[in-house]
Amino acid sequence: MNKKTATWVTAAVLASVAAPILAKTQQDQPAHTTATTASVPGPVAGYAISEEYARLVARQTYFWAWPMVNVYGRLLAMKQMPQPGLNGGVVPVAPPNHLSMLRDYIEPQERFVACPNQDVVYGSSILDLNQTPVVVQVPDFGKRFWVYQAVDLRTDGFASLGKMYGTRPGFYLLAGPDWHGQVPKGIRQVFRSPTGVGSFIPRVFMDDTPEDREAVQSVISKVGLYPLAEYDGKVKETDWSKLPSFGKSGDSSVGASAEEIKWVDPNRFWDMLPAVLDETPPQRGEEALYAQARALIAAAQKDPAIKAAIIDEATKTETNLVTPLFNFNTFGKQLPANWNTISNGAAFGTDYYTRTAVAKSNIFVNKPNETKYFYADADASGQRLDGNAHYTVTFAKDNLPPVKGFWSLTLYNSHHFFSPNAQKRYSLGTKNKDLKFNADGSLTLYVQSTSPGDDKVSNWLPAPANEAFSLYVRAYWPQQAALDGSWTPPPVKREP
Repeated sequence: MNKKTATWVTAAVLASVAAPILAKTQQDQPAHTTATTASVPGPVAGYAISEEYARLVARQTYFWAWPMVNVYGRLLAMKQMPQPGLNGGVVPVAPPNHLSMLRDYIEPQERFVACPNQDVVYGSSILDLNQTPVVVQVPDFGKRFWVYQAVDLRTDGFASLGKMYGTRPGFYLLAGPDWHGQVPKGIRQVFRSPTGVGSFIPRVFMDDTPEDREAVQSVISKVGLYPLAEYDGKVKETDWSKLPSFGKSGDSSVGASAEEIKWVDPNRFWDMLPAVLDETPPQRGEEALYAQARALIAAAQKDPAIKAAIIDEATKTETNLVTPLFNFNTFGKQLPANWNTISNGAAFGTDYYTRTAVAKSNIFVNKPNETKYFYADADASGQRLDGNAHYTVTFAKDNLPPVKGFWSLTLYNSHHFFSPNAQKRYSLGTKNKDLKFNADGSLTLYVQSTSPGDDKVSNWLPAPANEAFSLYVRAYWPQQAALDGSWTPPPVKREP
């Protein structure tokens, strides 16, 4: 981490520590000494600011607003979709407040969201709850694991729908902060988003077998999301196999670039930010941040030199501060054997550093009680994971990831996507029914670019040759041991 980054992070940490102390101090003061937020003056409209000060505010604003602009950019893109479909035949896309579902695992060519998994059948919808609430259909999943993720513009979760919640089949409503309509008969529960814009992502577990690929189709046909006006109390079924394809396989979301779509452009950031701020009411304590950001935008609109300076500063911040956060080892809590993790996914609050780091490296993570994530960029000795080396990951007997749902170990290339391989295998875990355990009950997985041998091929996780890569453990519906740190992933051992 460079000096400028360290200074900014230190300031953010100090602020987070000071906030509760200041709040307590204010509570202890007599009532007549406590100023309300509305009475605290902010920047004065029309006052001049220096370029250096503009750059200071721009750097901070660009960083904390980056995830919000990211999600808002997805809304703008989905507004261009004529109907639910598959972009390039691969990526589920739909107009806002409508759903598109896959019927199998995501293909390696997708570039819509970094770090997809190969354990679930995905769906996707961008929410614009300013236009209308949406109805969510939950079919009877039986014993199958499932979770519906609904996040606001900040990527914080606002709904609890899934196997771990004991959610019953039926209809649910997602509403925005300003909706005050009547809840129709038959709606089991209403979940209210603090922002009008958000994202909805169903995840339905599927074994990697032909039998389960067939079995899952009948249940995912009843997964649904649609505007409230379309609700009639009857379950709507969709044959997702009939979704149209948009574009070609070389489009930006399906492999034209090795990297994720660039959802945040420093050159457009300041033009998009006013709408983003309007869509995202400040959290308690953020009023001053918002006032500074709006004053900066106003100054830039009046002074071309200030506008040029903050665009330049945004570009520098993207390069020097945001881009390095793509590496998993730059954020979260360090664990034994060079793994690390986070414990506040989709519940970031004012942890701007972790929110932006996660949005940059693997956006749309679930809440911790839904999924616990563990990341590794390096092996047990601290060396960067390298596709030209051979590695083993051995789970001791009775020490697989402790879950009530499922677990997996996924491999991502240097861009946090799948690298195509002949096995079409990008993860190993619960879904794989042919894993071979050792005589002592342990389980060894082989991570390398070449086959470890016919007797070990079922336990082989292919790595891309001549390329750095990362490993990623998912524990869906984690047990307490995964949440409290008493269980951590085993070392990634580099073999001779």
